[in-house]
Amino acid sequence: MSMNDLLVVSLLALGCAVVVGVVSLVVLRFMTRYSLVLQLCVVALAAVLSIAGGVWLAASVMLVTPHDLTVLLSVAAIAGVVSLALAAVLGRSLVRNSRQLIAATRRIGTEEAMGEQVRHSSNEFAALALELTATNSRLAESRAREALAENSRRELVAWISHDLRTPLAGIRAMAEALEDGMVDEPERYYVKVRSQVDRMSGMVDDLNELTRIHSGSLRLSMQKVSLYDLISDVVAELGPFAESRSISLIGDGARELTILADPRELSRVVGNLVMNSIQHSPAGSPITVSARQSDDGLAVISVIDAAGGIPEKDLGRVFEAGWRASNSRTPETATTRSGGAGLGLAIVQGIVQAHRGRVVVQNVPGGCRFDVFLPPSPTDGSPTLAGATA
Repeated sequence: MSMNDLLVVSLLALGCAVVVGVVSLVVLRFMTRYSLVLQLCVVALAAVLSIAGGVWLAASVMLVTPHDLTVLLSVAAIAGVVSLALAAVLGRSLVRNSRQLIAATRRIGTEEAMGEQVRHSSNEFAALALELTATNSRLAESRAREALAENSRRELVAWISHDLRTPLAGIRAMAEALEDGMVDEPERYYVKVRSQVDRMSGMVDDLNELTRIHSGSLRLSMQKVSLYDLISDVVAELGPFAESRSISLIGDGARELTILADPRELSRVVGNLVMNSIQHSPAGSPITVSARQSDDGLAVISVIDAAGGIPEKDLGRVFEAGWRASNSRTPETATTRSGGAGLGLAIVQGIVQAHRGRVVVQNVPGGCRFDVFLPPSPTDGSPTLAGATA
């Protein structure tokens, strides 16, 4: 065969293949709503028709006997039948895998299990199935967290309602007694009314602070803070209340340790931790507040009490909003430092996270220990917007 004959045959085969390919594309375009099996059969049939058409056109310009042409077309036809069968088998396998993935997708976000993993016809389908399983697991974990958070919110609302009802009932009773003129010493009732109002005001302040933390609108004014001075101020402020309960409040720590932090919010962190320990500690027990630098360079504020510790099952819930060590405990009315709604430790965690730190709790012999780890803060003193959540 000369070069010219080879070129003619090649051009005829190319032309036939292009025509068949264009027709096949048009057919596939109108088959978008049909099964994948039929589409694969069209692709296989297009390949066979391209070969058969090319052979027939080449035979028409060459000295090929009708018998030889029949043999060639028969071979092409047999190859076409086999190709269509393979396309149908592959298509059915792909359709089966697709239906399995569709069924798995419908189960995402429901309580129904994803089912056992099956063997897929391609790595792509296998990877997609694994990703769907992982997505379902993440959604299940998210639902569990949401359910836990919703339960905490309901408990919080119930506790706050109870805690607000108690001082309101007392204020109402004292107001009625004053109104009826049945009080011999009105001044004493005025003090009690103010104490109850301060208690409710503390609850409202805690709720407002927790709302700011959750919404990411807690604004920190970063300054250089001496942890020793901050601890000394908290000890001086809460010392009289601790003494009234025969509790020894001790401040300690490195005098030279300073960090960049919001002094007001950080003081609230230490104050909430100390107040929590005071409220739960028995008379005559000590509470130690100290500051030190850890081996990895972090500033650590520790509050250690002798309140008997926290049950191991509750250690993971200590910083939940509304959590209390026991339902029988009631807030003290001698101070407004804590509103008594079980928000103090949740506020502590939110403020510490806003400082890019962390707070942990662990039991120690006779009590528990809260450690606040504060990493290096931003290098400037400009206010920063904290987006941490408690």
